[in-house]
Formats: sequence, C-alpha cells, structure tokens
Amino acid sequence: MVLSVLIITIFLPKQPRFRYEFEKGGIWKNKDLISPFSFAILKTNPQVNTDKKDALENILPIYSFNRYLVNEVEEAYLNEFDVKWRSSALPEADKPANRQTSIKLLKSIYAKGIIAVNNKHQKGNRYYDFSLLDDNISKTYSSQDVFTVQTALEYFKNNFSSVDLRVKDVVINLVEDHLRPNIVFNEKLTSIVQETTINSLSTTRGMVQKGELIIAKNNVIDDESFQKLQSFKETYEAQTKTIGNSTLVYCGQILLVGFIVSLLMVFLKLFRKDIFADNRQLSLLLLVTTTMLLSLTWAIKLNLPSLYYIPFCIVPIIIRILFDTRLALYLHLLVILIAGFFVPNSFEFVFYQTTAGMVAIYSIRNLIKREQLLLSAMYILSAYLISFIGIALLREGSLSQIEWINFVPFIVSVLLSLLAYPLIYGFERLFGITSDVALIELTNTNNKLLRELAFKAPGTFQHSLQVANLAEAAIFKIGGNSLLVRAGALYHDIGKIENPQYFIENQNTGVSPHDKLPYEQSAQIIIKHVHKGIEITRKHQLPESVIDFIRTHHGNTRVDYFYQSFLKNSPEKFVDENIFRYPGPIPFSKETGVLMLADSVEAASRSLKNPDAQSINDLVERIIDYKLEQNQLDNCDITLKDLETIKLIFKTMLMSIYHVRIDYQQTL
Repeated sequence: MVLSVLIITIFLPKQPRFRYEFEKGGIWKNKDLISPFSFAILKTNPQVNTDKKDALENILPIYSFNRYLVNEVEEAYLNEFDVKWRSSALPEADKPANRQTSIKLLKSIYAKGIIAVNNKHQKGNRYYDFSLLDDNISKTYSSQDVFTVQTALEYFKNNFSSVDLRVKDVVINLVEDHLRPNIVFNEKLTSIVQETTINSLSTTRGMVQKGELIIAKNNVIDDESFQKLQSFKETYEAQTKTIGNSTLVYCGQILLVGFIVSLLMVFLKLFRKDIFADNRQLSLLLLVTTTMLLSLTWAIKLNLPSLYYIPFCIVPIIIRILFDTRLALYLHLLVILIAGFFVPNSFEFVFYQTTAGMVAIYSIRNLIKREQLLLSAMYILSAYLISFIGIALLREGSLSQIEWINFVPFIVSVLLSLLAYPLIYGFERLFGITSDVALIELTNTNNKLLRELAFKAPGTFQHSLQVANLAEAAIFKIGGNSLLVRAGALYHDIGKIENPQYFIENQNTGVSPHDKLPYEQSAQIIIKHVHKGIEITRKHQLPESVIDFIRTHHGNTRVDYFYQSFLKNSPEKFVDENIFRYPGPIPFSKETGVLMLADSVEAASRSLKNPDAQSINDLVERIIDYKLEQNQLDNCDITLKDLETIKLIFKTMLMSIYHVRIDYQQTL
C-alpha cells in the first residue's frame, strides 16, 4: 500500500491546483473574485480561429518574377527559327525583318510578364491580386495587369504584322511552342509569411488589472465572465509552476492519495476480508489502481490533446469480472477521485467517467459470452455520447455549436477498453484469481479431466452431474456464485479416478472389492479420494476456489458405513475414530455448504428402493438435519431460511429425477 502511494505521487505533476471550478452558463457560488494580479484576457478558440482566417485571407499569394527566362526563351526561339524558315521554303530576304520583329514582341511580352494562373487563388473569380517579388522588392499586382500564356499569344498574333500568311503561321506556331510563364507562385515564401503572420497574432483581448473584480457572487457566468475566469486560471497555473513549493505540493499529494488508498483498505477490511487477507488479490487491486494513474501522468506529460483517450472504464470491467460489482464501483470511484485533481474541468471529468464506469459494471453482470464485451463497449460509448450531448447543450445552448470532433477521444477510449479481455486472462494466471470466464471453461464436460472421469468412473461422473444440478439450483435461489458451485460439483469427486471400482456408483456387479478388506483399510481408501482429488486438480492447475470444494465436501464427518460395521463386528477391539473420519475442513461458504448437502442427498437418494414423495421428503430432512447435528455448517453463512429453501429445491428436483408423481391434492 505504501509503495503504491509513493509510486503514484512521485510521478504525478507537482504544481499547486486552481481552487475554483466553474461552468459556462452556471452561477458563481463563491465569494466575489478579486484579481490578485494583472493578467491578459485570452481570446476564445473561435475568436482565435476567426482572426487566423481573416489574417490568411488578407495575405496575398507571393509570386516570383524570373527576369532571365526571356534570354532562355529567345535563344531557343532563334535556334529553331532558322530551321523552321528553311524547312518551310520561305524567302530568305524576308527572314531578318521577321526575326527582328518577333523577338521585339517577345521581349515586350516578357517585360510585362506572363503569369502561371493558380485556380486556388482565383476563388471563383477571373482575376485576383498577388504580390510580385522582383529583386527582393514586393509590389501588388492584379492578374489582369500581366499576361497569361493565352493572352500573350493573342497579343503576339494581333501585333505581328506580316503580309505573307505563310510567314505569319510559321512564326506564331513557333512562338506558341516557346511561351513559358516567368511569374510563378512561390509556395514556400507564401507559407513562411502566413506562418509568421499567424504566430504574430495576439491571443489576448484586453487586460484585467490587479484589484479589479473578475466576477461577483451569484452572477451568471456568461461568455465574457467565463473567458476572464479561464484566463485567470491559466495565468495562475503558469505562475505557480515557477513560484509554487513543489515539496509542499508533494506532501499534499501523499496526504490525499494515501487517504484514498487507506479508505480502500478499510473497505476491504470491513466488507471483503477474504481479499484483505490475500496478498495476491490485494496486490492486483493496487496494481490496477497504480497503473491507471500512471497512465494519466504519462498522458499529461505527453500533452495529449485530450485526457479522455485514457480508457478509465477498463478498471471497473476488470474488477467486476475478477471480483464483484460493489468492489468494482468503489475502486473506480477512488481512481476517478484521485485523477480529478490533475485534469482540467474536473467535475465534468468525474461525471463522464463515473457514469460510464457504472454502465460498464451494469453491462457485465456475468461474462459468459465474448460478445458481451462488445455490447458493453457499445453501452459505454452510448453513456459517453449522452453525457457529451448533455454537457454541450448545457454549455452552448445550441446543437449547431457542438464540436463533434471532441467526441473522437471517447471512441478511442472505448476501443482501448476492449483490452480488458486479454488483461483478465493475464491477471488470472499471474495472481491466481478465478473469473466467471475461467469457471465456464472448467464446467465444459468436454474438458480433458472430466472426459477422463466419465471414461474411468462413469457412475461418479453421473453422480457429479446430478450434484451439480442440485447445488446450482439451490445456490441460485438463496444467492451465491452458481458458476463456482457447478465447477466445484463437477470436480468434487475427481479423486475417484484412481480406484473407481471401490465406490458403489461404479460397481456394476454384485461383488465389492471391500468384501476382502478390513473395515479400517476400506475407510482409508474411501477417504483417500479427497487427498487424491486435491493432488490431481493441482497437477492440472485448477483454481484453489474449485479445490476448496474437494477438501470440504465431506467436512470432518465419519465414513459411517465402515465405522458402524467395525463396531458391530469387532465390539471387543479399541477403535480409533480418526481412522474413519475425513480430514476436513468443514465448509466455510454458502457455496461449499450447499455442495456438501447436495452431495450427501444425491448419494443417499440412490439407496431408495421405491422412491416416492414421502421417502424423498424424509431423506432430505434426515440428511440435512444430520449435517446440522454434526456441526458441519457452523462456518457457513447459511441461514435457517436458506436451509428450508434448499430442502424444498432438493425435494422438488429429486422427485423430477425419479419421476415421482406429486399429489397435488395434498399440496392444496
């Protein structure tokens, strides 16, 4: 416990916490809040986004002017001009004049500039403004002030005068092949200017001076007040990071975390003494708690966009499946209470996680099918969604203002909660805890050990099935773990695998091997099935909670048949009663107590020659009363009312097994 507290507190953030909690639209219930220092009022996220959008719209795209491109174009044009002229068989006398005229026109076009039009900058218009960078001097132009490739070609066509149409076609086609834009968008420089502009935008609007009233008591927290409070909180926390005493903060954390973990210990001491006395189970609870809080610390230090990515609901799921509902809810609340000190909007956080945790617990009452985890995940997501919409409406008062992107962390959290399934298996193996899933696997009659029992001792196997049905029905009615009882019943006589012929239910001839043995030896063979059963089940790594049924199903009673036979046939001999007595212990829970009664009643019912309602009634009453007289149920929390219920169930089921017709006239 101490180690857990130290680990949690060592890694938690060390800074004083803002003392006030507030919600937009709520009432300020605290005293008048006077600013202890001057601080700037932060803009809201929508305001900052609007400013960014406006700033970006006012930034013109930057284009670079390439002065030297005209030289490249002229050189390429002239090289091809002579070739085209000769190949077209045009008069050589006209060649110099046309070449000179076309070059002059090209230079005038490039002097004005040819722009590479960008559709993104047009924004649906034909023309747009841009900044033209020429020799590090920027000037604003419109795209209609310069040429495009198309308008440059049209300009050339209109201004190139030649009487010979063949000459005009050759020159225009040649110019069309060589026209290239020399005003090109400079994306890199534009991005730098945009980024610089955005970074230079102010994130504040106005100041609150020292001694100024931030909000008065009982005032509504409107948008303006909320922003002032939020700004005050952020400034306060930023200042306390540097001026706060981290040692005192650490002491406060130890007090709070230590107190909450101590409450867990008190709860276990008062209500779950079995867990409190088991270091393995106690270690598991502390490990789950510590790991979840360390995950929170890790998320805070990594500056995750949202702390709701952390799957807090994995805690109640694991604890519910491995232990019970009450402990799952209690531990989940303790984890959330500690986490609430280190998250923003802690009341909102606690509400989200508490309601989702409760839904997680309710949705997994008994994990029998794998699909239950998926259904549970859907229920948890629904709980988050309801809370998310409710809180958003409470804050904004409008559906259109809900930022649905903020719900994504909850979806991720729910998906991560599905990791509970493999974690449960790991915890079972590591800490020796038996979950309902493990019990379901054990009660499968195709299990290797149960198949061996059915093959080697078929009578015992049938007896175990009947005992399982009786015990399960009884425990379900009076309250208890029916899965555990069924598993215990199926394996309680597993030790009879070794010498099945020595047990009457497996004898199919009139000859018994006990006829040739002394009564003491026969009793020891019968008693040995308990020791052998424990040995076999431990070899096959069955849970201790199931092995408990093997140890206790006979308690410390005597093997009365051989004991009474010894007294009858050897009255002169001294008898050591312990030779004929099971080692115990006696049952210590409802489940083990019910199994003892079911085992004795079912075994005795097989001796009934003509089973009828009266004989079954007498048999059940006699067997259970005998167990009470022998003090075999002293350590069980079974009440007299429970015993009457158990008797009724046993009688009803045995009558059904032996097809006894009930006299309804007598029951009226």
